[in-house]
Formats: sequence, C-alpha cells, structure tokens
Amino acid sequence: MDNSEAPPPSAMRDRRSDALGSLRVLPDEIISAILENLTTRDVARLACLSSVMYIFCNEEPLWMDLCLRICRGFNSLFLYRRLYRCYTTLDGFNFDGGNVERKMDISPGEFRHQYDGKKPVLLLGLTDSWPARSSWTIDQLTAKYGDKSFRISQRSTRKISMELKDYVSYMNLQHDEDPLYIFDDKFGETVPSLLKDYSVPQLFNEDYFEVLDREQRPPFRWFIVGPERSGASWHVDPALTSAWNTLLCGRKRALGLLFAHSALVYGVLFRIAVETRWALYPPGRVPLGVTVHVNEEDGDVNIDTPSSLQWWLDFYPLLADEDKPIECTQLPGETIFVPSGWWHCVLNLETTIAVTQNFVNSVNFEYVCLDLTPGYHHKGVCRAGFLAIDKASLDGAQTSCVSDEAEQSYPDLTRKEKRLKIKEHKEESECDKTTNGDSGSHDLWRQEFSYDIEFLVSFLDKDRDHYNSPWSLGNCIGQREMREWLYKLWIGKPGARDLIWKGACLALNAEKWFHCLVAVCNFLNLTSPTADERLPVGTGSNPVYLLPDCVVKIFVEGGLETSMYGLGTELQFYSLLHKVSSPLECFVPEVLASGIVYFEKGSHKIVPWNGKGVPKINNMSTLMSAVREEDEFPFGVWSKNMFELSRANMLSNESANAITGSTKIWPFIVTKRCKGKIFAELRDTLSWEEALNLASFLGEQLQNLHLLPCPPINKCTLPETHHSTEGALANWDGVDTSVKLDYSAETEILTKTLSVKKKNVKASLTTW
Repeated sequence: MDNSEAPPPSAMRDRRSDALGSLRVLPDEIISAILENLTTRDVARLACLSSVMYIFCNEEPLWMDLCLRICRGFNSLFLYRRLYRCYTTLDGFNFDGGNVERKMDISPGEFRHQYDGKKPVLLLGLTDSWPARSSWTIDQLTAKYGDKSFRISQRSTRKISMELKDYVSYMNLQHDEDPLYIFDDKFGETVPSLLKDYSVPQLFNEDYFEVLDREQRPPFRWFIVGPERSGASWHVDPALTSAWNTLLCGRKRALGLLFAHSALVYGVLFRIAVETRWALYPPGRVPLGVTVHVNEEDGDVNIDTPSSLQWWLDFYPLLADEDKPIECTQLPGETIFVPSGWWHCVLNLETTIAVTQNFVNSVNFEYVCLDLTPGYHHKGVCRAGFLAIDKASLDGAQTSCVSDEAEQSYPDLTRKEKRLKIKEHKEESECDKTTNGDSGSHDLWRQEFSYDIEFLVSFLDKDRDHYNSPWSLGNCIGQREMREWLYKLWIGKPGARDLIWKGACLALNAEKWFHCLVAVCNFLNLTSPTADERLPVGTGSNPVYLLPDCVVKIFVEGGLETSMYGLGTELQFYSLLHKVSSPLECFVPEVLASGIVYFEKGSHKIVPWNGKGVPKINNMSTLMSAVREEDEFPFGVWSKNMFELSRANMLSNESANAITGSTKIWPFIVTKRCKGKIFAELRDTLSWEEALNLASFLGEQLQNLHLLPCPPINKCTLPETHHSTEGALANWDGVDTSVKLDYSAETEILTKTLSVKKKNVKASLTTW
C-alpha cells in the first residue's frame, strides 16, 4: 500500500527483513497466528523489539481477542459485536429476492416513463455483449493488471492506492471489521483498456456532463472490487445525480435481511442465500442510525453512517416491517438503476467486481442545479425531507406532501446553531424507546415526502447568490467549471434550452443578471441579446456576456463595495493607459461605456459613471461615507487598498454581508469585443514555435505594464501611523522594530494589510 503523499516506492526501504530477523521467512499470516497464541505480557514484550513487530503486536483484533479471552467477569456485547463483524462469513446468510422489479429488454421510452426519476429497477441483458462479463474475474484481472495501482475506499481524507496483486492478497487474508475495497474513479486513465471491456447502456447514454473536458468533469465512473462483508455505507449520490451499477463477478445484496430470534451474539439467525444486496430508501427517508450534517455557512453536506455490515446486523433488526427499506439481491450481469436523491447501501456477500457510473440527464438536471445552488436549507430538505424542516416551516408547507395517516414514533428534529443533525445513533435501549414510545411529536420520518423540484425550490435562501456566497468544498464541481458547464450546454444543446434556463436560474440566478443585461442594452441602444447570448460565459468571477460587437461585464463578486472598487480601478487603469499613450493600449479592449445599474420601484435604472466622482444613488449613502469625493478616482487603486485594509481589520464581515444582501445595485462596464478565440480554447492546438512567440509577446506587454507610472496617492487617505515602523511592522515575527526604516506610503498600506490578515488567519486557526 502506498500513500499519495509519501515518497515514491523507489525511495522507500523495506524494513521487514531487518526488523524481524529470523522470523522474516514466515509470512505475515503465520506471524499473526503465533501472536494470537501468546500471553498478553509476551505480546507486549515483543512489541518492544522493533518497529515492524510493534505494528504486528498492536493490531486491534489481536488485542480484542486476547483481552476477551483473559478477562473474567467481563462481558461486552459491543466488543463481541465488533469481533463478530471481523470474522463472520456470509455464506449461510439467506435473503429473499427483494422487492425491486426486474426487467428484460426494456425500451428507452418505457424506462423513462416508468423508472427514470421515479424508482429503482434491476435491468437484465444489458451486458450480454460486454467482454467484461467473462474477462473481469479476480484471476484474469490480477494476471493482466496485477502491477497497476488502484485507489482504495476508506473512511479517511487520505488518498491511498494499492497494486492490484497486493490488494488481492489483502482481500483473501483480511479480517477487518470494515474491509477496504477498490473504488477507483481514475481507472480509465490508469488502465485505458478496461474501458474497452464495457459500454454505457443505451438507456443511460444521455449525460449532460459529457460537454466538459475530462479534467473539468467531476468524477463519474468507478471500478469496484471488494471482498465479502465490504460495501458502500448509506449515502445519496453526489449532486443528486442518478447512477447505474453493473455487477460482473460475485453477489451483492442491497439490503433486506430476514431475521429470526435466536441465542446468537446478535440475537438473530439468518436463513437465506445471497449475492450483492442493495437497500434503498426514497428521497427524504434518512435510514435509522444515519446522521446528516449540513453546514450553514457553505452548505457542505456530511453524513455519519455505520458500515454497511454493521447497519444490517445492528439496525435492520430494529425496524418494523413497514419501516424496512426497498431491497434486492443483485446477481452477476444485472444492472441496477438508482434514481436521483435515493438513499442506498450495498453489502457484498462474496468477492465482487462491478462498474458504476453517475450521470445527469434531462430528468435530474434541475435537481443537480438545485444542489449546486448556494445555501444549506434546501440541501438538508433534499436529503432528510421533513426532518430538516422546523415545525413552523412544516406547518406552512404544502399539505399535499404530507400523508394524513402517518403514525407517531420518531422524535422531532432539534436544530443546533451551526448544524443540521438528523436521527443520531442511539444505544439499543434508547432506540427501542424511540421506536415504540409515543412522544406526541410529528412522525416526520414516516410522512410521505414530495421530491418535487417546485417544492424543494421553496427552501432556497433568496439572499444567497452564486457569485457572492461561499462555495462548498463538498460540491462535485468547482464554481468556474459549473459556469462553463452551463454555458457549453446552452451552446451545444439548443433543443434543451428551456430546461437549461431553468437550471441556470437556480444555480446562477441567471434571470436576474439577464434582466440587468437587457436594461444596459436598452439604455445604450445596443442590439438586444440573441438566444445564444442569454447566459454569461463560464470564465471569470462575474457575469460576462458576449454580444456581437461588445462585451458586457456586471460586477457582482464580493458585494457592492468590492464591485465598486473593482470597476473604479479598471476605469483608472484605462485612463492611465490613454494619458501616457502606452503601447499596451493597442492590446487592451476599448471602453465603450460604464455605469451603475440598479433596481428601484419595479424597474431597472441606469446611471452612467466613468470612475470619476461619486455616482448619485440614494441607496449608496452608507458606502459613500468612507469615500473622499475630492479624489479624481474615489474608487481607484489606493482607495481600494485602503478598503481592503479596513475590511481585513474587521473581525467579521457582518456589515459587508448586510450591504451585499440588501442592495440591488451593480456596476457594469462595456468594452469592444476582441476578435478570435481565448487562450483556453487554443492552448492544446498551439505548436511549440507558436507558444514561444506568444510567450515573447506577453513578456513585452508585461514590461509595458511595469513601465506605467503609479497613480498618485492622496496623503489624506494614509493611515495615522505613516512612517512609524513600529506601527506597520510590529506584528511581523522576526522583524527588528528598533531599526528605523524610511519606506513609502504604498509599502505601509501593503504591510499593514498583510499584518492584519496574518492576525486574522492565526485567530481563525486558533479557534478551529
């Protein structure tokens, strides 16, 4: 096993031989078996001999077995269960066929009408022509690709890879409580020939993510190899995408164990046969024992869940028949379809090999866009249903989404200040009390939940905006990639523009920015945007529209203050180019117009503004209080630097956020459109000579940029401690403040800003 952060294998020395001495001739499994027959004192002494022996002697199952063997008068059901999960086999486990429909030779129309976006289905006959049906066996894959490394799924943020032959050895010998399994989204790049062994079934050919380049596209396909007892724990697929999963070797069980009481450790006796077992709940039905967290700041979703085997052994027996999931046993050659938003869990009943892909099509497209929209409440509702809604919101929700015959058994959700917590795991006795007791609360878990886009949209935070709100690191795609994706869809799929527009209005608030664009075009007598020009282009951090002869940029990112300083500094830069007749002026687009667009009394209004003076808009009075109107460019570069310094001094951005959320004012600039293509579209086609010529040209223009004179600074805007070395540099570690330095006002602003930002970072890290 190798860690992606570790040195390359060639730089690592195998310590096993030196550390084990004469025992090096024994395989690892023999050494482990010997240790199991020693006393605890002897094992502890052996652990002191070497680093490798220390690892052997500190294996958790070893000590669990030793301690349970010698401890008299001690009985821990929890520890016994953990040990049982390590060593149990599933050969004797019996399962029924499940209650998911099986379909052979289904047409695309029938699939779309009956199943897509509605319910799961097992599909037969889709893999009959795949070479993988016969070649994807453990022996054949190991023989062909044994020295290839594949990514391992584990409960850790660390990326672990293992050569296939080493993983197969681990798989055959392991007794882990939660076995590792291969779950590799890069297998197509690691072993391209594997992609030739299967093809995407025709039913799933529509995939809106295909318009993105491979490096832009989020992970979407996985090669899966797992031993008995392994499997994916409860989850909803990323970004509410749909998925298909084909089992090629082995048996999978998607939930659905049948139990009978007995005197066994788990109090159950399994009476059924198995493959791969799937368990599924419709959207909004959080499985028992699963906790959903949604961060209120960036909408990041975190799910705490037991392993799949633990859930089936510990939680499934507690469910009443009416609360059990939808279940099925997946056989080799069968493909299961999982609709958008469905919870699912998988248990491998023996060694299995599978391939799976997630996709976005016309049915789930709006749900994917909704999940990529800023905010947190709607993400909680999409996954946890009514459990994510407080009572006041629930009472005001659409009553048609609630079943009138719901019974009472699950307690109300309690929301904490910064987290949305749902159905935390309790001890077994508490679970019994919760399930059987009558708390007088709404039975939110059993209520019928409407996974309807119009209903879910009602939980969006209207004050959040794509260009201003934090982007969740848990999103499957970045902000720029998402904008590029929607723009490419808009251009590449003209027949689906009604649907794409709906998604863009959710994810980007595209309708609001389009209305601003129309107002600017009408005011300046520009040609009205065509259908191709309704969406902003994907590049840049603000809405940018490409019209036939010009480019319109609306400043949004960072709120009103940041936007004003952004436009102000650009206009000052253009003015400076013209004033000094810089050669750079020939390669910078000409400014055709600039101003402020704002929404007032039901309509958009325009105020022209060239960066000089202060625009006269009533709602900007709070912003204007910090601006010096006597400056030629009140929102120029030095005013912007002072603004960044004052913003860094604020411990929180509450005031800035208030301006961002409450104003409907946006600066804009219109420039002449350059001919040709952007570099991103050309870089892969440039020859080496062309790339060198381009680099030389850019170097010349960079020199011209550095030759520009620095805009004059207004002394009245300087900090009070100017020319006080102690005031500017006192917070920098390692700086000798006893030395008097004569530095410029510009340097002081820079050092002060960096100093305050450093303090803020240290404070944030300390708090974290």
